[in-house]
Amino acid sequence: MENSKSLNSNIYTVNANTFSDIALSQFHYQAENNLVYREYLQYLSIDHTKIESLDRIPFLPISFFKSRQVKTGQWHAETVFESSSTTGMVASKHEVKDLSFYLHHAARCFEFFFGPLTGYHFFALLPSYLERNNSSLVAMMDYFIKQSGSPYSGFYLSDLDKLKADIAHAKNDQSKKIIVWGVSFALLDLAENNPPDLSNCLVFETGGMKGRRREMTRQELHAVLKDAFKVSGIYSEYGMTELFSQAYARGSSIFYTPPWMKVMIREVGDPFTWVKDGRPGGLNIIDLANVNTISFIETEDSGLLLATGFEVHGRLDNSDVRGCNLMVE
Repeated sequence: MENSKSLNSNIYTVNANTFSDIALSQFHYQAENNLVYREYLQYLSIDHTKIESLDRIPFLPISFFKSRQVKTGQWHAETVFESSSTTGMVASKHEVKDLSFYLHHAARCFEFFFGPLTGYHFFALLPSYLERNNSSLVAMMDYFIKQSGSPYSGFYLSDLDKLKADIAHAKNDQSKKIIVWGVSFALLDLAENNPPDLSNCLVFETGGMKGRRREMTRQELHAVLKDAFKVSGIYSEYGMTELFSQAYARGSSIFYTPPWMKVMIREVGDPFTWVKDGRPGGLNIIDLANVNTISFIETEDSGLLLATGFEVHGRLDNSDVRGCNLMVE
């Protein structure tokens, strides 16, 4: 029987040829050792030992993170990440066995697409996340800022004048590229307040108006930001409290996953049936980095699977509004 240590060691060796075998090993391990998942499979009258392909794996609805401790094995959490939520809504909680693993893993996700953290100045404009505790995004960005080795990298709340001044200073250091990484409403505030010229910089939006502004389609948001900041494209990060891995869009609407992450599309009306013929549906995500919690998550987001990646079309009906609720047309 596999254990979490051996499964963790397989994450970064995975490729298209080995993903299914590694994911199936992780599925059987979690089906045996995750109490919540085991109860869910029993409720569905599913014998996990008879499942031999990814398309037969039941994915755990993400709402379980709101009501249960979703843990594989017996261990004490080093920290607990909590999702953003509006008044009256229950936040999701993700138990973290090893914070260091999460931080190093988030860095590997970023560096898989964009190269070493030391090659960047990180300007983090995340006021809504900084105003609450236990945000996985804040933990990730704090690590990126520290690892960048840049004297200019840092967090910003509402002092946009200081942000613009620091960006101007950082432009003098051409050994590193500048990344401005922000929640959508904060980037819009910056875009409307004598915006800086970011033509040689990367702008990352991480979604979410947090009730501060009207909701916009992703195309509409990106059009405003591109025009204001004089950039050809806006980058996006797709992540959530319940996932250890992140997917990234590089100036378009298409998100790409690292090798240890896979997106599958289910029928909205039937969570146990897969969409065919390239139609949109609900996003199911396999995240092999979630070895100590659950790697098979049925999200509440809708989207479309493409030959090279996937699109996010927003929140499904009747699901709570959370951070990644930007919609596309």
